[in-house]
Amino acid sequence: MSMPLAFYICLTLFLSIFSGTDGYFDQRVTQCRYSSKDLHGIEFIDSYVFNQVEDIRFNSTVGKYVGYTEHGVKNAEAWNKGSELAQELGELERYCKPNAAIYYSNVLDKTVEPHVRLSSVTPPSGRHPAMLMCSAYDFYPKPIRVTWLRDGHEVKSDVTSTEELANGDWYYQIHSHLEYTPKSGEKISCMVEHISLTEPMMYHWDPSLPEAERNKIAIGASGLVLGTVLALAGLIYYKKKSSGVL
Repeated sequence: MSMPLAFYICLTLFLSIFSGTDGYFDQRVTQCRYSSKDLHGIEFIDSYVFNQVEDIRFNSTVGKYVGYTEHGVKNAEAWNKGSELAQELGELERYCKPNAAIYYSNVLDKTVEPHVRLSSVTPPSGRHPAMLMCSAYDFYPKPIRVTWLRDGHEVKSDVTSTEELANGDWYYQIHSHLEYTPKSGEKISCMVEHISLTEPMMYHWDPSLPEAERNKIAIGASGLVLGTVLALAGLIYYKKKSSGVL
């Protein structure tokens, strides 16, 4: 993938012991940090935290334990002389690198095509009487390009777009607006480019009435016809009754 990657694998051990109002919080956080797909710059980090203060950290790039508190400095000196250091030095090769391919193939290499919707929206007050919105939903990964074309030529003015917005479930969405003055015979399109697509996808704006609006008109017309028929039938019935035919 083209963008720098940072993937964190955290294994956290919590131990909480409460006695009256006093509490103790002991945490260990183990991380494999990947900055690129070829594993260049990969780091293994093992942190020990007590009551939200990091005491000791092992970093494979540094190659030893480092203490950050008085208690941590004493333990770091002892651990650097013992078997703990040898075990930590082997975790990069033993754990991080073998599992990297699994994480990339199951998460980072996955792509999901965007669902695109092209619609007309009410423009804000301005010099343009019309506005179109091109929305792309539920795509992954994040990078995407949405552009507008007018008769095959890219439109760069009167275009506003949001950033890629996270849905909170690994997927993203984006919305692009085009303000324009409609012209007879012109062709307006939204072009979406994403890594999940083998080629850019084109979505052409159809200026005819949307299906939902056509359905509303059809229902309204049907109601009008039915109302007219019922009114006519009532009028005929009234006249026959008044003339004594019934």
